[in-house]
Amino acid sequence: MEEVSSYEKALDVLSSFITLRSPADKGSKCSRFEFVFDYIKILDLEEPISKMKIIHVAGTKGKGSTCTFVESILRNCGFRTGLFTSPHLIDVRERFRVDGVDICEEKFSAHFWWCYDILKENTNEDLPMPFLFCFFTLLALKIFTAEQVDVVILEVGIGGRLDSTNLVQAPIVCGICSLGYDHVEILGDTLGQIAGEKAGIFKHGVPAFTVSQPDEAMSVLQEKASQLGVHLEVVPPLDANLLNGLKLGLEGEHQYQNAGLAVALCHTWLHRTGHLEITNLEQTSSLPESFIKGLTTANLQGRAQIVSDQHIDIECPGDLVFYLDGAHTSESMEICARWFSIAIKEDSQPRDNFRASHELVQMPPDERSGKNSIQILLFNCMSVRDPQLLLLRLIKTCASHGVRFKKALFVPNMTAFFKFGSHALPPTDSQVELSWQFTLQREWESLMQGNKGGDGKSTDGVCEEVKDDLELSTKSCENSMVFSSLPLAIKWLRDSAKQNQSIRFQVLVTGSLHLMGEILKFIKK
Repeated sequence: MEEVSSYEKALDVLSSFITLRSPADKGSKCSRFEFVFDYIKILDLEEPISKMKIIHVAGTKGKGSTCTFVESILRNCGFRTGLFTSPHLIDVRERFRVDGVDICEEKFSAHFWWCYDILKENTNEDLPMPFLFCFFTLLALKIFTAEQVDVVILEVGIGGRLDSTNLVQAPIVCGICSLGYDHVEILGDTLGQIAGEKAGIFKHGVPAFTVSQPDEAMSVLQEKASQLGVHLEVVPPLDANLLNGLKLGLEGEHQYQNAGLAVALCHTWLHRTGHLEITNLEQTSSLPESFIKGLTTANLQGRAQIVSDQHIDIECPGDLVFYLDGAHTSESMEICARWFSIAIKEDSQPRDNFRASHELVQMPPDERSGKNSIQILLFNCMSVRDPQLLLLRLIKTCASHGVRFKKALFVPNMTAFFKFGSHALPPTDSQVELSWQFTLQREWESLMQGNKGGDGKSTDGVCEEVKDDLELSTKSCENSMVFSSLPLAIKWLRDSAKQNQSIRFQVLVTGSLHLMGEILKFIKK
């Protein structure tokens, strides 16, 4: 029998950290946050953390992108960087990056067991082991201490005030990205309440930056900043002309807002840490070359990412292109839909390929690919989301750009998201629970029927159970299909591309970052 590695054993233990308790269990979250300071003492991390030069970033949308830009800029300025971000898409080590590279398995294992063994020995019923994200935060700080990084970029997990990353008492600078409605069961159901939680990362006298926000959110941010003597500055989107004709490394017009915030955070970090030689803070007509390189080479999987299916490219001349974006709020779904609509036009100049009945219209092929194009949606979201809100925003935004989906495919998660490593295996067909996917399908059919002039209330008559000879689809309707697994949905797409070699299939994959990780893992095999 093959011996299980120290790394695999660590992943098994990590899985035990995750409970099925709702993150909205408010009965324990306050005390749990207070525990983090006990954990720091146990791990003897108080002094190392106090010496770290930290950039702390919160927000609803754009945290990961902003942190990615910041890390890339400062690394290209010559600094050794430590980036802690979440969630991971394929490998847990993605959360811990040193100099732009995931921490290696050997170092991950060494630091994991060091933290775990000490905490296990010193915790008890009154001071239990930390929750998973808290443990990740502690592990990140241990890794960055050992790696002797020059700068630590911390992305908040959820909220800010009670997030485990808020153990940081003296960051160099703080940033608040675009705010919207998410995790309302934890953070509150108004923008003001949400902004108050996010502003919890402000520290007395530490400068902070944000982007344009809704009035309700902005007034709360300004009030919290004033109470703490924080100079809060609103940063405009980055002027594209400052990139000297190059494009941002992350796709989408919305990234210029994140890039503008990242530039302000980096300028201030450099200024407050005494590195004035790198940038002229007074000069707004140009950016240092290191900033431009950082912005244009930044890379982040699962956000406005375009991946051609190599399986199709090798086996036949059919085209299958995946457009990946982990949008999961109504605001980010609109941004995602706008990006997709523009991206497919830049890719193949698609036209309106559908009649009112959604029958494919044979349009003249574009000059570059020689193919007609159709658009497919591949979707899943967590059951705490409002699918009607997400899907309606997606449909309307795409339609405003002349884009209509031929089919929507709904799939469950491939793996139980509460498992890590080799034991996070796909469930068998008999274990798959599809009731949520059927709910998504009903919402989609209702919305599509409404768009075609129906009352949008009943869709039962246009759906049927399907078990063809390949047993690919569980339930097929006029405008959608439910598959019992992601591999089966991709097989259907690949088969369709092979059978229709004059057509380019442009597949928007969205609704969940978990789905981004699963599809990247599968199509990159």
